[in-house]
Amino acid sequence: MTWNPEDQNWELVSTEMHHKGFALVRSVLTDAECEGLKAEYDKVEAYRKTVVMERYRFGVGEYKYFDYPLPGIVGELRTSVYPKLAPIAETWFSALRLQGVFPPTHAGFLEQCRRRGQQKAAPLILKYGKGGFNTLHQDLYGEVYFPMQAVLFLSRPGTDYTGGEFVMIRQVPRAQSRAIVLKPGKGDMLIFTTQFKPGKGIRGYYRIGMKHGVSEVMSGERFTLGIIFHDAVS
Repeated sequence: MTWNPEDQNWELVSTEMHHKGFALVRSVLTDAECEGLKAEYDKVEAYRKTVVMERYRFGVGEYKYFDYPLPGIVGELRTSVYPKLAPIAETWFSALRLQGVFPPTHAGFLEQCRRRGQQKAAPLILKYGKGGFNTLHQDLYGEVYFPMQAVLFLSRPGTDYTGGEFVMIRQVPRAQSRAIVLKPGKGDMLIFTTQFKPGKGIRGYYRIGMKHGVSEVMSGERFTLGIIFHDAVS
């Protein structure tokens, strides 16, 4: 992987995560790296599980969970981005008075997962064709979870596909939900909250719930790489 996380302005990422619950990091993967991941999609031995969304009413499309050992880029992203986000996670859980410890290294965090029976790799690659979409959801795979995740866009909007916007719903207590619609470029990484972010009110902090999904793909094929920092039970 050519991208160096040390060159990223993580202070800006932290500010955006606290304020909006998401942050866009441009040009993390090169075109060649994106195409390399897509070319491996049909490599059966790289994955531990395939999910056809229609079977579970998750939407229309398919995704595959990587198996250990993870491909180099996937593992590097997981281990290099986690330490930059762990302080944000600590701040969020402290503000909301939630129990949770986020070690400085990703290996330390995975050890917590293993102690609770979560030992299966959770990073995944998703593929949508024409008519594909993903219903609003949250990616929680066990008792231990990291409150942020990332998605990397492997296809070029407007060229490889049309439609297929990334959609988030922000749910503030006792208020109408707000939709956020994004279309990042090929190689970009979107970091966003897995389940909630803190909001500050006159009586202290409260939870702002968030879900995410994908709008209907109107043409072409759309691939994304999902970086989940916690491991899964199954």
